[in-house]
Amino acid sequence: MDRYEGFREFVHARQQSLMRSAYLLTGDAHLAEDLLQTVLTKVARHWPKLAAGGSPEAYARKALINQHISWRRRLRRDVPTPVLPEQGHDASDASLHRLALQDALARLTPRQRAVLVLRFYEDRSIEETAELLGCSAGTVKSQTHHALGRLRVLAPELAELLEATS
Repeated sequence: MDRYEGFREFVHARQQSLMRSAYLLTGDAHLAEDLLQTVLTKVARHWPKLAAGGSPEAYARKALINQHISWRRRLRRDVPTPVLPEQGHDASDASLHRLALQDALARLTPRQRAVLVLRFYEDRSIEETAELLGCSAGTVKSQTHHALGRLRVLAPELAELLEATS
């Protein structure tokens, strides 16, 4: 019996979802691919234990967040600019909102960004988010509150979008 039996099926079934989360955490397709590759390597290393009764997806999601935070700590010198690049074509309001949100998210702390991705993109409960981040529900609520407040300051043009989250 192969010790990695089921790993390939897990990757095939969850890769798209994990990649979307990695992209939302990093804001860059190439970094997201690197992040996911790194995390899947860790999942593979622990696969026998995870397959025997652990939760591979929960482990992978938590590893995504932890690895992203670890990378961000090492690369603090890479600071995004506060000005969005000029558009080469007429962009719709949705595209402008998406760019403004992406820029603002990149300027949050890694923990705040992780909380927002888990709570609002992945639609996770406060308790699920706390479990994935390894913190209390109160910390999730506090981080969410501070992150949304920071987004309001960084991107006032998104006020209408952010009001829907309150």
